[in-house]
Amino acid sequence: MRYGLLVLGAPFSSQAPHSALRFVDALFKEGHQLEGIFFHHDGVFNASTHLGEMPPHEALYKQWCELSVNHGASLDVCVSAAMQRGLINIKEARRQQLDWHNVAPPFELTGIGQLVDLQNRCERFISFAP
Repeated sequence: MRYGLLVLGAPFSSQAPHSALRFVDALFKEGHQLEGIFFHHDGVFNASTHLGEMPPHEALYKQWCELSVNHGASLDVCVSAAMQRGLINIKEARRQQLDWHNVAPPFELTGIGQLVDLQNRCERFISFAP
C-alpha cells in the first residue's frame, strides 16, 4: 500500500515529527511504500539546516534526510509556511538577494499543489499534528 504523510508539528515543540518517523519505520517493516512527506505549518521547521546542528534535534534532521535518500521519499515543504517562519532555500535566497539560506536538499520548497498531488498518488494519507 502507498502512504503519504503530512507533518504539522515542529520538532522542538511537538511529538508529531517523532511519531511520523516511528510510523514510517512500521510501514517499511510491513512492506508498505512511502510516496512522500509534506511539511506544513510549524512542521516546516523540520527542514531547517540549523536544526541539523542543534542537539538533540540533529538526529531527527538526519533521519529525515536518510529517509529521503534511502527510500526515495520526497520531502516537500510548503513554501508559504516556510517563508513566514524565516526558512528559505538557496534559490529563494538568490531571488531576494540574501547571502544565507536554511533549507537544503533533500528538502524542497513547494506549493500546496504538491500536497494535493501527494494525496492523489497515495492509497492512505496520514496527518501528524501537535
